[in-house]
Amino acid sequence: MNQQPISVSIILVNYNGAEILPDCLNSIEKFIDIPSYEIIIVDNASSDGSVELIPEKFPEIRLVRQAENRGFGAGNNAGAKLARGEFLFFLNTDTVLTSNILPHLIELMQADPQIGIIGPKLLNRDGSLQISASPALGIKGEYKARKMHQDYLNKSEKFLIEQRFKEIQEVDIVVGAAFLIRSKLFDKLGGFDEKFFMYFEESDLCQRAQYQGYKIIYTPDVSLIHLHGYSVQKVANAMAIEYRRSQIYYYQKHRPLWEQFILRIYLFYKFFGEFVTTANLNSLKIITLLFTSNKSKV
Repeated sequence: MNQQPISVSIILVNYNGAEILPDCLNSIEKFIDIPSYEIIIVDNASSDGSVELIPEKFPEIRLVRQAENRGFGAGNNAGAKLARGEFLFFLNTDTVLTSNILPHLIELMQADPQIGIIGPKLLNRDGSLQISASPALGIKGEYKARKMHQDYLNKSEKFLIEQRFKEIQEVDIVVGAAFLIRSKLFDKLGGFDEKFFMYFEESDLCQRAQYQGYKIIYTPDVSLIHLHGYSVQKVANAMAIEYRRSQIYYYQKHRPLWEQFILRIYLFYKFFGEFVTTANLNSLKIITLLFTSNKSKV
């Protein structure tokens, strides 16, 4: 791992992942076999003892301790600033590798200089397909993505959707649980937009890469297990608010005014109705976001 130059920097952000982090790191050590790589873990102020187990059980890993949790994108940016690899492989801690996936991703990237980001196939714990690519987000794109996920629960539609993801293909967005990006491109883009605390940060990165003329590729030829939302499940209510905050900000950055207007009208009626019927304070907080979110642009 100390050979020069570094080919790939594997970057993970940990937040209270004591139950899942060892399995993820053990799978990296077991399966990753390339001439030179490094592992960088950024800890977002964990309090469950997970940060202490890293130097104890994985002393070869470079550990970055954050004084506070500034979000997923900010954590990854902190790791990327220290990375020496030609490519960056962003990996969630709630993943488990089952094969040496990096050679295939690197080969695809090197074969076409216009490929900027590549996402592998994601699997559920039981080995079934986890949809990990999405159309460009917007009113139409979100409808299509939601319909695809709903259809996938229908046995009559499931097979057809699985067939759609059996070929290497250009897509608009790959899920941020695992993807490879050129270091130079990541630097050119300025990394993740840290105004996205959680959610939509990979969608924004993919969109900005496309603005620069790069392709986003999904490949089913290599895969890994994604346990899906481990940290989020612990603070579900807070993350529901963050999801809407990021959604509003994404629309402000990338969608036309009429779509921003429709989104706000939809969210107002949806959560006003929920607040009236359930008195859920989270619904009221989301309504407040509609009038307080920053109107930042690209």
